[in-house]
Parts: sequence; C-alpha cells; structure tokens
Amino acid sequence: MNPHAPVTALVCRDLGFGYGRTRVLDGFSAEFGPGLTLIRGFSGCGKSTLLKLVAGYLRPDAGHIVLPGGFAPTDPVVARARLGFVFQQLNLLPLASLRRNLALVGALAGLAAPEVARRTEKYLSLLGLEAYADRRPDTLSGGQQQRAAIARALLKEPSVLLLDEPTSGLDDLNCRVIMKLLRDHLPARCVCLIATHDARLNTLPHESLDFNRFLPVEGHLVALA
Repeated sequence: MNPHAPVTALVCRDLGFGYGRTRVLDGFSAEFGPGLTLIRGFSGCGKSTLLKLVAGYLRPDAGHIVLPGGFAPTDPVVARARLGFVFQQLNLLPLASLRRNLALVGALAGLAAPEVARRTEKYLSLLGLEAYADRRPDTLSGGQQQRAAIARALLKEPSVLLLDEPTSGLDDLNCRVIMKLLRDHLPARCVCLIATHDARLNTLPHESLDFNRFLPVEGHLVALA
C-alpha cells in the first residue's frame, strides 16, 4: 500500500479486530478513494464491522484508520460534520418529522439554517419524499424510511458515506431510486463504502472488494446449502 496516500483517501492500515475469540480482521489494509466501493460478502464476513470501525463506533485492536483530510474516526467534530452513515438499524428519531430529522443533522454539522433548508428540499426531492416531509418515520413504509435515512446521511454532504445493506429487503423500484441517487448525486470527492450481498447493486460501484476472503463462510453452511 502507498504510504503517502492522498488526503482524499480513506486509509486502513494493518487493522485487527475480534469479538471475543473470533477474529474478524487481522492485518487488514486498504485504501478507498473518492467514489463508490462495494464491499461484497456473506453474512458474518466482517463487512458491517469494518463500517463500524470506520465510523468510530468500534475501536480496532491493532492498526489504525485515517479519514480523508488526515482525521481520525474518533474525532467527534469530524463525525458530526464529515461522516454520514446508514446502518441496518435506521435510527430515525421517531417523534420528529422527516424534515426535522434532517434539520437536526444539519445543525449538528454546523450548517446555516438556509443551507439546511436547501439541502433538505434537494435530498427529499431526489428520493421522492417531498410529500412525506412533515410525517413521522413510523407512518412511512420500510422503503420510505430507508430512503429518509439515506437523505439524512447525505444532508451534510459528507467526505465519507457508509451504507450497510442499504437495499436489503427493498423492492426493485426502491432499489433503483437509491442506486440512481448514489450514481448521479454523490457529493464531490466523497468516499462511499457500501456493504451488501444484494446482487442488484453489481453494476453500481466504481470499485469492488470481496470481503469473504477475510473471514470465510462457515464450512458447515456450505455443506447444508
């Protein structure tokens, strides 16, 4: 790996991490440049763990991660302003409208109110959610909630966007809307990591990484399949 990676790259160096005795990552190194990178793999191969490490939700046992610009994932200011994420638990605020969910993210990122309003309308429109802007998440379908979570993550136009199974369980139409947004409207110089086993996303990435080789699928499952 290039030791002088550009400041636009997200760099993982010699990462190690495990849950108890189960090692998930051991000496993992990679550079992720701006654009879309699809992280493929079976359940349990470490895709979600990598995203949580990059987001600073988990800390590696060994090695380190450098975000674009030379920042660390554990820097709380960077997390609020430069990092967007959608994990499988969407974590939309249940008592707030979609518009309010997005506005709170913008305020925490330090954006001025007019810019928050402009971006809110932009991403709600791109994801077909304008008519639902003043509704609470629990009144929406699963696909609408998923699109709302992606809109919220994009509102700060982050330098790093992490999506964990963003189309899992969604119908083809919702999937196509999300794919079009990511393909055509990713913020400039954004590093986007998408963890998935959804084959519909195969045409989407600029780069692809097979994560099965880091923690191979359990042999007994292969025998049962």
